[in-house]
Amino acid sequence: MIILGMLAEAASLGGPAEIWQHIIADFSNISEPAALAAFGQVLMIDLLLAGDNAIVVGALAAGLPAADRKKVIMIGIGAALVLRIVFALMVTWLLGIVGLIFAGGLLLLWVAWKFWRELHHSGQSAGSPEIEGDEESGLHAAKSFAGAAWAVALADVSMSLDNVLAVAGAARDHPGILIVGLLLSVILMGVAANFIARYIERYRWIAYLGLVVILYVAGKMIYDGWVDPHLGVSTLF
Repeated sequence: MIILGMLAEAASLGGPAEIWQHIIADFSNISEPAALAAFGQVLMIDLLLAGDNAIVVGALAAGLPAADRKKVIMIGIGAALVLRIVFALMVTWLLGIVGLIFAGGLLLLWVAWKFWRELHHSGQSAGSPEIEGDEESGLHAAKSFAGAAWAVALADVSMSLDNVLAVAGAARDHPGILIVGLLLSVILMGVAANFIARYIERYRWIAYLGLVVILYVAGKMIYDGWVDPHLGVSTLF
């Protein structure tokens, strides 16, 4: 409830009572095509990016000794959890920056390309025993603890921002779904990232479906981020 209240206040949607009303309103109409599509997109984005985050962290830590590898993985997943909370609390401010929705769409295109590359390249990482699927990531493992920690930190910032912007882009017109999506993002990263990574590796169609969703949301954000009369890039010209 504390996190829910913080998210509600940060999203300028009132206190916990008001945000609860938004959630009830959106999910009572979840059978409507627009709400169902928004929730489906949010859920797929959260699942895919939580698993991808775990795979990237594991791949970057793979070349280290066992003790250091475990530390880097714990630091990486913990940092991603914290960053998702921080970015979620800043979501309204982030979406209020002129051109950021457009930039977020471009960033998601980069995420989609990176994930496509991971799906089609293998053997560049030995993989870490703690994370299944990272041996197929196409990423080179770091050679030192400091190098791995730095690479993981950069990856966490990028992927956490991508996750929050993607959820916000998919559910901007549904504040209740937006808040639930941000909460799911935090929960999945904290408790189920490795489990999700394992299933993404085993059932590749999940990854391809998620890739299509991310491409769709990226295109929508780029379009909206260009034509929006208040926040669009076109307002700068």
